[in-house]
Amino acid sequence: MAKTKKRFVCSECGHAHPQWVGQCSNCKAWNTLHEESVAPVSQRAARTGLTSLQTPQVRPLVDVSVAELPRLDMGDKELNRVLGGGSVPGGVVLLGGEPGIGKSTLMLQVALAVGNAGAKVLYVSGEESAEQVRMRANRLGTIAPSVLIFPQTQVPAVLDALRSEAPSLVVVDSVQTLDLPDQDGVPGSVGQIRESAAALTAWAKSTGTPLFMVGHITKEGSLAGPKVLEHMVDVVLQFEGDRNHAYRMLRAAKNRFGTTAELGIYEMAGDGLSAVDHPSEVLLGERGDASSGSAVAVSLQGARPLLVEIQALVSTAVYGTPQRSGTGFDLRRLNMLLAVLEKRCGFKLAQFDVFLNLAGGLKIQDPANDLAVVAAILSSSLDLALDNRTCFAGEVGLNGEIRPVARLEQRMAEASRLGMERMLISGHGKPPKAPKGLTVVPVKRVNEVQRVIF
Repeated sequence: MAKTKKRFVCSECGHAHPQWVGQCSNCKAWNTLHEESVAPVSQRAARTGLTSLQTPQVRPLVDVSVAELPRLDMGDKELNRVLGGGSVPGGVVLLGGEPGIGKSTLMLQVALAVGNAGAKVLYVSGEESAEQVRMRANRLGTIAPSVLIFPQTQVPAVLDALRSEAPSLVVVDSVQTLDLPDQDGVPGSVGQIRESAAALTAWAKSTGTPLFMVGHITKEGSLAGPKVLEHMVDVVLQFEGDRNHAYRMLRAAKNRFGTTAELGIYEMAGDGLSAVDHPSEVLLGERGDASSGSAVAVSLQGARPLLVEIQALVSTAVYGTPQRSGTGFDLRRLNMLLAVLEKRCGFKLAQFDVFLNLAGGLKIQDPANDLAVVAAILSSSLDLALDNRTCFAGEVGLNGEIRPVARLEQRMAEASRLGMERMLISGHGKPPKAPKGLTVVPVKRVNEVQRVIF
């Protein structure tokens, strides 16, 4: 019998050390090393029943045949969009998010939708009993007989159920509750999370079955557990949102089979999460009457253009040091834009508080928002309202120039569809032909914006 070895693994980065030291040599974090046992290779292979697999052979890459693998439809347009068209066979997806944001609700909805399409789904619940899951499923929709529930945390029992049932989709909620009896540590520890996820991933890859795992996050917002967990899976999804708003956003932080630029938007209601087909209409529909400090930015997330209301408030600083605050917007970029306004336009904002907010609780990182941010700050500073039918799309450089943005034609089409009549863009380069009813106003520098919009 092979002897079990000991090692010390960093909980921050997953780097292994032969002995305990105060500081991890890889990520430089202090007091993050935890002792764990290393199971022999034979034991690790026996966990998943993969001992009989043939050893891969060395061969030329050009001789490897690539068949077009059919993706499994998740029954959810937004999830399919973020994944790149559905889940690939054997794809392992890790979904993280704050407590109560709707991770379990989303996964249960997906399980019900795939089950209603005729596929067998196994929902492994480690946090809730079967009765609790059923109570939640009653308000989400029709429950197909092909949706199976297995309230279990022991990994060997889960693997036995997977082999016997042979489902088309597996959902594990959550990976932090899984337990391997022959692995040191309590469920949720570094070793337990890594080895449990490795066992399930090996099974998914060998059978070609899509696997979704729900993961917890730390107070800093990163996924709990070793960093190696994110490297083991194929897709890392982040479910974001503000509990005070009804909207939730699904992003891909990692995607081996598609882009990470797509954004899925949901609305939380009493009967679960519903996809928002036209988010621009919803976000702009909440706008009130024209007031100072409000501008509309034409952003782009992946292939989807979004019209977002950007709100700014400029007021006299009460304390000695002016406040700078950005909700849903990068604070460093806000400080840069304020410096450009002061240097290139002569606006003295050093003695004023500046607050910025993306309406609807969105967090969109698109340089095209710069021009709308500048317009909103100017509008609030001068206390002059902007036209409700004017929108903006342009990146602001440090020299005060307005730079062109990508996919301008798509942005114009979305702005025209929502009834916008005027759109300010960069004056550098030849713009595409504007749709009917939309007037394009090119501006080359920031100091021209004030004259054009007022």
